[in-house]
Amino acid sequence: MKITFSLFFSFPFFCFLLFLLPVRGIAQPGDEMKTDNKPAHPGQFSFGADLVSRYVWRGTDYGNSPAIQPNVSFSIAGFKIGAWGSYGFVPYSRKINDSITKTMGNFVESDLNISYTFKGFTLMVTDYFFPNPLCPNEDNRYFNYDNKTTGHTFEANLTYAGPESFPIQVFAGMHIYGADKGKDSTGVCGAGNKNNYSSYLEASYQFNVKGVGVKPFIGGIPYESLWYGRSAGIVNLGLTVSKTIKITKDYSLPLYTSIITNPETQSVFFVFGITL
Repeated sequence: MKITFSLFFSFPFFCFLLFLLPVRGIAQPGDEMKTDNKPAHPGQFSFGADLVSRYVWRGTDYGNSPAIQPNVSFSIAGFKIGAWGSYGFVPYSRKINDSITKTMGNFVESDLNISYTFKGFTLMVTDYFFPNPLCPNEDNRYFNYDNKTTGHTFEANLTYAGPESFPIQVFAGMHIYGADKGKDSTGVCGAGNKNNYSSYLEASYQFNVKGVGVKPFIGGIPYESLWYGRSAGIVNLGLTVSKTIKITKDYSLPLYTSIITNPETQSVFFVFGITL
């Protein structure tokens, strides 16, 4: 069986089955005798959205535009299935070479993820999908999981979140399949046929100063990647400051501002966000 067929049915189908299990339930001997039908670990849905002045991810700007970023998830007993997306408000352009600039339309991203958290560690697999107007017959087809032509990229990552007494967070992620290629025969990164296994590492630390959340962070890559940078080094360095504003007795509005630099590309971004 080809790996494209396997991936198509494995990840989405597994997510669907995992979603159904807590809803439908699995009958066990003696269940009909129980008077309390509440599960030991009841599942929970959550949803929301962020409004951001720019979409900057791991030191790179996506879309050069304000964006809305909705999310929805279902969690139970340490497992979590989620979906996240981003949609830019205005079109953007991409420079193809020294003489050609291509209009890309509004930036769109649609991601799925599944994770398990245990004692501060979270293991996650994420399916990133970026429709690409430059390849309308290939990358834009959502159900195309062929490793050579798909617009999907699968990442496996591990996060450690420290205790309240030492709230450090350490992240390590690697692209393991899809639209992440190495060099071709001429040395052009991203144009080859073999997976590049692009990797990203990040550390951050969260603390409070008089009711204001402060989170410095630093992220880098160990080798060249079309996703992150042309050489090993720091690609994401900055600070996020957050505060929750009380609107009514029952509703508060989280706000945050980030200053983000990418030393490798000599870029700097100021981002303001509202969590709804």
